[in-house]
Amino acid sequence: MSRVREIPQAFHNCRVALPESRQIDILAGLLERRGAMVTRCPLVSIHDSPDQDGVLAWIDRFLADRSMGDLILLTGEGIARLHAAAERSSRETAFLRRLEQTRLIVRGPKPGRVLKRWGLQAEVRAERPTSEGVISTLQELDQPAPRTGVVLYGTEPNIPLIRAVHEIGSQPVPVAPYVYATESETEAVLALIEELARGQTNVILFTAQPQINRLLRVARGAGRLEALHRGLERAVVAAIGPVMAQHLEGLDIRVDVMPSRRFLMHPLVDALADHLQRREAHS
Repeated sequence: MSRVREIPQAFHNCRVALPESRQIDILAGLLERRGAMVTRCPLVSIHDSPDQDGVLAWIDRFLADRSMGDLILLTGEGIARLHAAAERSSRETAFLRRLEQTRLIVRGPKPGRVLKRWGLQAEVRAERPTSEGVISTLQELDQPAPRTGVVLYGTEPNIPLIRAVHEIGSQPVPVAPYVYATESETEAVLALIEELARGQTNVILFTAQPQINRLLRVARGAGRLEALHRGLERAVVAAIGPVMAQHLEGLDIRVDVMPSRRFLMHPLVDALADHLQRREAHS
């Protein structure tokens, strides 16, 4: 008779807050299978840009303007939303063919994973998965195209990156195919702040900068900023990677856990389990 493999219950009796919108079910499942009690608080949600005419105008320019030979992809969400807009408007085949003919420059692994859906891969990957890493990579780029498409991170204009494209002698052509709807779920955010302040949440995971920005903004507006910081000091704070960790530390928020490599959900959960087990062993 075959045995059912038992999953170590590293998070038994541990309440974990997930301020996540995309892939929240996957991340929650990874934690719950190890015994965690998960509180889901979608701090941000993502929608197509309300300016779909502008997005389609950018796609048409990309299809027609062969001088736009380079394309910078900061997020997987950006290229996925562009593809969806092309598909809805019967431009999908032309869009994918044009991507094949373009030097694709990605900030990190997520855009690359989305490109694989269509049998594509990036020719250039930033030396570090940050905007600064993209800028450094651009400075070493061989024969920049006359024009460079820039698929932005939400609606953040990323002035330093745009300036860097100009400095290598290329004209940037930015597009913002999606927006963050950060004003939703206010009551859920306030409830999370109170749980943290009372010490009822043991762990909080951060995977994207808009999450903590939204949490701080709601706390400030409700006069609970001090309570939030007090709660974050009591809880274990985990960041999915160095970019997230640096952002938190820049806000004077201590980061207890970060994967040592492969900044993805599974390594994040494994790193958190190791941290909790070591802490328990020393308590």
